[in-house]
Amino acid sequence: MSVQAARAPSPQLPILLRETVGPIAVLTLNRPTARNSLSAAMIASLHAELNEIRDDKTVRGVVIAANGPAFSAGHDMKELTARRADPDRGRAFFAEMMTACSAMMQAIVHLPKPVVASVQGIATAAGCQLVASCDLAIASEAAHFATPGVDIGLFCSTPMVALSRNVPRKQAMEMLLTGEPIPAARAREIGLVNRVVAAGNERHAAIALAEQVALKSAYTVKLGKEAFYRQAEMNLADAYRYAAEVMTENMMARDAEEGIGAFIEKRTPTWRDE
Repeated sequence: MSVQAARAPSPQLPILLRETVGPIAVLTLNRPTARNSLSAAMIASLHAELNEIRDDKTVRGVVIAANGPAFSAGHDMKELTARRADPDRGRAFFAEMMTACSAMMQAIVHLPKPVVASVQGIATAAGCQLVASCDLAIASEAAHFATPGVDIGLFCSTPMVALSRNVPRKQAMEMLLTGEPIPAARAREIGLVNRVVAAGNERHAAIALAEQVALKSAYTVKLGKEAFYRQAEMNLADAYRYAAEVMTENMMARDAEEGIGAFIEKRTPTWRDE
């Protein structure tokens, strides 16, 4: 038997890594050779981790990062194309994938903890959608963002949902209709990302931002995040009515009483997350 034949097969690396940095869970996309494309397995793994984190009280924030030169190139086109051999030309699988991806993106929005994207390279199509779905985003100055589906005859309709809720309409339409990538600085100008940092510092900056939010009352952050996304879909009168109800409920919370008392007494509040 040759040496090559006797060599044990290399263990397959997990496609999603999880690391704990203090109170922050760092989820790292780990398909660098596939530009961290969102395969069915990647989407399922992300969704499963988010579900696990939801009720984990030791986790007070999440950072979504990626290994390799790309943050995420969007859906795995090779995986999708392979299903054209199905009897229905892939229709059922395509529907399943889009539904699963949409559910995962919504799980980020509905997570009662802040989620920060750390973008080191390109974020295109569903990869751009992933950034837009996060509550906050830090980008390397080398990062670029695009919704280039129109270039291959596949309009970025699901990425459009998150994108159009983050940037002004005409800026979103320009990205969607031209497919042209925009640099990190432009992404910050239009509100797609919060901050742009020197290349290589984005992960540290994202964790630091998540840690900053983690210092607040988890109960208050949960209440506020949910209210932010709910009121955004309402008309002005309904939004104010709903926000007034939320604020009244918030005022009755122990942490609000403690926080206001600490402010008046000029001391640091002690949160109980309730």
